Parts: sequence; C-alpha cells; structure tokens
Amino acid sequence: MACVTSLKRALRAEVKQRVVGLSAQEKQRQSRVLTQKVTEHSKYLQAERIAVFLSMQKEEVHTEEIIRDIFQHGKVCFIPRYKPGSDHMDMVRLASLEEVYSLPLTSWNIRQPAEEDAREEALCTGGLDLMLVPGLAFDKYGNRLGRGKGYYDRYLQRCRLHPTGQPYTIALAFTEQLCEHVPAAENDVKIDEILFEGR
Repeated sequence: MACVTSLKRALRAEVKQRVVGLSAQEKQRQSRVLTQKVTEHSKYLQAERIAVFLSMQKEEVHTEEIIRDIFQHGKVCFIPRYKPGSDHMDMVRLASLEEVYSLPLTSWNIRQPAEEDAREEALCTGGLDLMLVPGLAFDKYGNRLGRGKGYYDRYLQRCRLHPTGQPYTIALAFTEQLCEHVPAAENDVKIDEILFEGR
C-alpha cells in the first residue's frame, strides 16, 4: 500500500507539471473538442440525470459548455459538494448555469453550494444516469488518479447501494493526462470510459 501511495504521489507531480505547462488556449481548444464528444455521446444523449464537476480552470477540462448543454436539453444537473475537513462528497442539484457564478469558492478555488444551502442530493432521489469525472491522470484500463482524498471512489461506492445502481462514468482528460499505467489500490473505482482528443 505504501508503495502504491508513493507511486501515486510521484505521478501526480509529473502529470500536474505537464498540465500546468499547457497554454490557456490549448486547454480551451481541447476542452471544446471534448465538449462536442460528450454532447454527442450516446450515454449523454440517453441520460436524464447527470453529475458534472466544476472545473479547476488551470488543471482540468473546462465543463461550462457541457453544463450549458445539459440545461438547454432539459436534463437535470448535479455538481459536487465536498464537506470541509472530511472525505465526504455529495452530488447536489444545480438550478442553472448562471447560478454557478454566484456560488462561494472553496479553498481549492472551486465553486460549490455552501453547506447550509439545502439542495436535492442525487442519491436521496432518483440517483444518477451519468457522471463526468475529473482527475489528474488516467490509463487505458480505466484507472484514475485523483487528488488523493478518495471523494469520487467513495461516492461511486455509495451509488452502488442506490436502487438505480452506479451511473455510467466518463472521465474527461487532456491528452497530457494519459499515462501508460496508473497505480491503483483495492478501493479505487475504475472509470467506464476516458474521453480525450484522440478518442
């Protein structure tokens, strides 16, 4: 386990450096390509209830246009809300794209609803059909390297207990985030599909 942890730490640093080295224009360009891939994807077209991350602009694929498309097509949008000082995350309902800009910023510079802001949580109602997942590194086997807190792995394990089951998961990656092999521990949940520019 200690070996996997140290391998993950080294890979995080390496991939983060690659992504930070990308120009803002290149990130925007790849994000546009991936937005089109998502909005034309059969799983997206079939989905009614979709969870999507709000991007860390310097490090993750931009999701703003995907969120816009979700609302334009009358789908239900859920976004992550991380509980401060814990490893707990919920997926809470977003009312509109415009609402995103008024949400408070976390210490990670990510917008999310305040803890006291009462909202529908996906697993308390109809579950999720599709989840778009962030991460730092991915491999072709569906392994994903997050930021080390395990939020998504724990949430997907909770999804499995919901009557509707685990949603289909799609990770969005810059080409620079693809790796030959991502080390995985027993509790790491594999992603169903990884979308990147070449695929």
